[in-house]
Amino acid sequence: MAKRQLNRRQSWRIDKIQGERAARAAKRESQAVQILEGGDLGPEQIGLVIAHFGVQVEVEAQEGELAGQVCRCHLRANLPTLVTGDRVVWRAGNQGIGVIVAQLPRSSELCRPDSRGQLKPVAANVDLIVIVFAPLPEPHANLIDRYLVAAEHAGIRPLLLLNKADLIDAQNGPALASLLAVYRQLGYPLLEVSAHQGDGMEKLRQQLDGHVSVFVGQSGVGKSSLVNSLLPGIDTRVGALSELTGKGTHTTTTARLFHFPGGGELVDSPGIREFGLVHVSRDDVEAGFIEFHELLGHCRFRDCKHDREPGCALLRALEEGRIHPQRMASYRHILASLPEADY
Repeated sequence: MAKRQLNRRQSWRIDKIQGERAARAAKRESQAVQILEGGDLGPEQIGLVIAHFGVQVEVEAQEGELAGQVCRCHLRANLPTLVTGDRVVWRAGNQGIGVIVAQLPRSSELCRPDSRGQLKPVAANVDLIVIVFAPLPEPHANLIDRYLVAAEHAGIRPLLLLNKADLIDAQNGPALASLLAVYRQLGYPLLEVSAHQGDGMEKLRQQLDGHVSVFVGQSGVGKSSLVNSLLPGIDTRVGALSELTGKGTHTTTTARLFHFPGGGELVDSPGIREFGLVHVSRDDVEAGFIEFHELLGHCRFRDCKHDREPGCALLRALEEGRIHPQRMASYRHILASLPEADY
């Protein structure tokens, strides 16, 4: 069934109701913070946000007597939006509820637009994006490329991960092999694993060791199954593919951070079927296609759109086989989705 389109008045009313609800929640939160700060609070200390629940977050103490303990915390009203992976300054309360008093600078952040086009951070301080896909639901190069552009824009190293390798057969095998060959040729690190059967999981553990990683990808590609295999005992919920659409169903509803026994952390993020890039510019998109790097700036015209212009370095490389047609088509598709001002 087609998605119902809202008119301007309906959209305005929805935004108004959501804004009123947010304001009421913020007021209640502010009152709760005032009550806590009016009592006895512990000293300021460093903490790590390991989950976010509306107007509250779970913080893991990083120092002192509480090191390693998890505390639910309120946020002061003047704080920016916090996400999983943020390092913060907080104070513990007597009732097991604390208060976040400051956010520490982020080394990196992964963002995506929400349903209304507003930029929303997903995770902070990660240094490895694990782009997960599978034979089912069918992987699409354009979605993978969107993640790669986002990774380049955020300055975070990507790792391509094909899960459910045990589902590769004579029917889907050739298309998958062709897809993977493009990224291998470009030099992207790529692993094939099966969380269900355990194949390749030890190599994945080695790749994640010592990093703060975030799993991203469509719903249904098995991210939660990967977490369960990597961290026995966590037991995150696993969803089946929708029989109607063949797409994944959402099982992870909030990003959560897990620790590896040997060091390093993993952020399991909610699955998404589309990854908008309205927050990036044309230059950012071009920077996300690494095979373009040595070609940009060598076109005949300074404002070359790499479409039909004579003397275009990218089009010449496409004709010579140095740029794969799949990647050029993906590049053009992403550009077409950008706001007109950035195109």
